[in-house]
Amino acid sequence: MINDVIEVHPTFIKVSIDSALFLSRQIMMLNDQKLRELGLAVIQVEAEAINALAEQINDNFVGACKLLFNCSGRVIVIGMGKSGHIAGKIAATLASTGTPAFFVHPGEASHGDLGMITQQDVILVLSNSGETEEILKILPLIKRLGVSLIAMTGNPLSTLALEATIHINVSVQQEACPLGLAPTSSTTAALVMGDALAISLLEAKGFTRDDFALSHPGGSLGRRLLLRVSDIMHTGIDIPSVLETAYISHALLEMTEKKLGMTAIVNTDSQVIGIFTDGDLRRTLAKNSDLHHTMINTVMTSPCALITADILAAEAMQIMEQKKINALIVVDEHQQAVGALNMHDLIRAGIV
Repeated sequence: MINDVIEVHPTFIKVSIDSALFLSRQIMMLNDQKLRELGLAVIQVEAEAINALAEQINDNFVGACKLLFNCSGRVIVIGMGKSGHIAGKIAATLASTGTPAFFVHPGEASHGDLGMITQQDVILVLSNSGETEEILKILPLIKRLGVSLIAMTGNPLSTLALEATIHINVSVQQEACPLGLAPTSSTTAALVMGDALAISLLEAKGFTRDDFALSHPGGSLGRRLLLRVSDIMHTGIDIPSVLETAYISHALLEMTEKKLGMTAIVNTDSQVIGIFTDGDLRRTLAKNSDLHHTMINTVMTSPCALITADILAAEAMQIMEQKKINALIVVDEHQQAVGALNMHDLIRAGIV
C-alpha cells in the first residue's frame, strides 16, 4: 500500500505560525482592563461632542424652534442610513411631546412618499455630510412645494446646509470609531440636538404630564397618569360593609364573601365611620375577644383613610404606601361608601 505524501511549502508554515502568534497576542490584549479603557474612551469622545453642542444653541436654534412651534401641519423628519435611524427617533420624540411628526425615508420619498408632505408642514433633514445623494435628489421637489426646511448637518458649507431655510450645525471633532468611519459621535450629537428641539418645544407649548399620558395610554406611565380610582374600584354589592352595631363574626362573613381583606363600618345614615381589616382581626384575636358577642365598633380602626373616586389610582397607591395599609374605602361627598379597592386591584391594573 502506497502512502500519499503531501509537501507543505516552508513559506506557508511560516505565515501560519505568524498568524497564530498575532491572533494569540490579540486575544491576550482583550483583557478586562483593556475593554474598560476602550469603552471609557468612546464615552469620553462622545461626551466631548455633546459638550461642544452648547455653542450651537444660538439664533439658528431659536429660529428652528420658532419655525416648528408655528407649524400648522406636521414635522416631517428625513434621514438616510444611520442618520435615518436617528431621524426616526427624533420624530417619535417630537410626536410624543406635543409636536405631530413622522419619519419619511428619502429613498421612498422619491417614489411616492412625498405625497405625504403638505405646504403646512416643516421638514427636518439630518445628514452629517450634507451631501447625501438620496436627500439632494428630492431637494428640488421640496423647494417646489415651498415647505420650510431645517437641516442638521456636520458641514455648514454643504449643499443641504446652504439650501436650508435654517441650518443647525452638529459637527463633531472626531468619531468615537478609531477608524473614523462608523457614525458614532456624529449620530449622538444629532440625537441630542433633536432632543433639545423637542424638549424646548414641549416647554414652549405648555405640554403637561396629562398630555404626555394621552399619547402613551398603553405604557405603565400612561396608566399611572390616566387611570383613576373610579376605573378600578369595586362598586355596588361588591363593597364590603356592615353596621357599627354588628358583631365581629358578622363582619368576618362580609369580609370573606367580598374578598378584599376588609370591610367598611357604617352608621345608620350609611356614612363610613371606620374600617375593619385582616390586621384588626389579628389584633382582636390576640386579645381573646369573643367574636360572636363583641360589636365591631369596639375593635374597628376609626378614623380611617378615605378617598374619592376621582383621584388617580397612582395617588391611592401612594396613600397605601404612606399609611402602610392594603385597602381603601371610596366615599362620596356625604361620606357614604361608593367603592372599595385593595393593593391587588392596583397590581392588576398595572399601577404597582
